[in-house]
Amino acid sequence: MPKTTRPAKPAAKRPATPPAKPAKRVATAKPKSVPARPPAPRRGKSPRRWSEAEVHEAFSRFATANPEPKGELEHLNPFTLLVAVVLSAQATDAGVNKATRPLFAVADTPQKMLALGEERVREYIKTIGLFRTKAKNVIALSQKLITDFGGEVPNTREALETLPGAGRKTANVVLNMAFGQPTMAVDTHVFRVGNRTGMAPGETPLAVELELERVIPAEFMQHAHHWLILHGRYTCLARKPRCELCLINDLCRWPEKTVS
Repeated sequence: MPKTTRPAKPAAKRPATPPAKPAKRVATAKPKSVPARPPAPRRGKSPRRWSEAEVHEAFSRFATANPEPKGELEHLNPFTLLVAVVLSAQATDAGVNKATRPLFAVADTPQKMLALGEERVREYIKTIGLFRTKAKNVIALSQKLITDFGGEVPNTREALETLPGAGRKTANVVLNMAFGQPTMAVDTHVFRVGNRTGMAPGETPLAVELELERVIPAEFMQHAHHWLILHGRYTCLARKPRCELCLINDLCRWPEKTVS
């Protein structure tokens, strides 16, 4: 029989080699001219610090003009002073006095205030901002004074700061006015005067307080916070300071003062 010739297997096709892709031309960007970084703005020089002689001179003038400065919150005793200061937060002294005159006539001790009750206290102080919270604090601090301190206002900052509604500023005012301690209560007026004049710059009330205590001579510390409060309230006003009437305008470092 004739041999059957098997057809040869077709050779396996090699995968076609893809044509080489032309190399991408990388566009060479022209270097941009980078502007030089502007130099950091130079901070103005810090105002020259007040010398001991200048601080002494400033408070000598305050003392001569007003030898016995008084706080403007009306009160009858340490307890009513404490209550008045607690009520004065974010309120004017005049507004607080208007509300507390009739209140203190009927409740001048923690026991009488507690007996009056929160609802009636609210009625007396409803013209004062945040009166609901403040009424609650007045009743709570009255209760705490009776429970923890025998009905007496304590004479230490640590104890005063445990009372509802009383912070460091409140404690300093009470310690100074009720107990004659040379404390420095920093409110918005004292904070402004300390920073604006350059006498005691600080970013927080505590920083200003500590700096004032450091620089003010001991002989003036008893009345110092009252002089500074009154100066800020009536002369070194927030918006339009009355530099022309200022007792210490020649010592003041404020660059915007209206007198040289």
